[in-house]
Amino acid sequence: MTALTADDFLGGRLTLAQPRTGVRTGSDSVFLAAAVAARPGERVLDVGTGCGVVALLIAYRLPGVMVDALEVQPSLVELARANAERNGLGDRVRVLEGDLAQAPRELPRNAFDWVVSNPPYHDPAAATAPPDTAKARAHVESTLDTQAWVAQCLKFLRPRGHIAVIQRADRLADVLDGLAGKAGDIRIVPLWPRVGAPAIRVIVLARKGGKGALALTPGLVLHGEGGAFTPAAEAILRHGAPFPLS
Repeated sequence: MTALTADDFLGGRLTLAQPRTGVRTGSDSVFLAAAVAARPGERVLDVGTGCGVVALLIAYRLPGVMVDALEVQPSLVELARANAERNGLGDRVRVLEGDLAQAPRELPRNAFDWVVSNPPYHDPAAATAPPDTAKARAHVESTLDTQAWVAQCLKFLRPRGHIAVIQRADRLADVLDGLAGKAGDIRIVPLWPRVGAPAIRVIVLARKGGKGALALTPGLVLHGEGGAFTPAAEAILRHGAPFPLS
């Protein structure tokens, strides 16, 4: 059996089990979940949920929202389901096993108000896969590249629904290619490690069928002098604050 750790999120408001080694979730997932502004009664789909962190953070932050979570690796599906039950969110978070390229029938197309995803960051042509099989599947593209992944996610959104994706900053063009011709009202939100440093991640938000112009937002500086999180980043990571998108 894989050794697990029990990790606190949002200052201990959620405690989630994760593999001690291999597929582990960090601050990227917390920032992505904080960018979701679903309203009570709306449906959210988290694609590539891993052990369920993004889905559970959304469900905790937004009590009136129902969340479906899709994961291809059976061991992580079981872990995500256990995490949902352990944190009292099993009634609003449904974890499904399946590949985005061939999603299960339980996931209807054109049905969700929000689709969120933290897709694999690495192009197999430019990266060496980790020796851990589960970690390699989560971090390196396999059945779908980023462009195809984003385009496939859009199929599950209702018209005018929202998509939120986090990706490495140098893969931004691939995310935009996946949205091209299918989504608009695009907002690019850079995550800066510190003032004056290049962005390491971007959150991209868009609306299916939207016609508005692309906007580059100020984004979020993560660390101040000395390496501590900035107050704005700390508010998201420890206190569940929504992402400051304006």
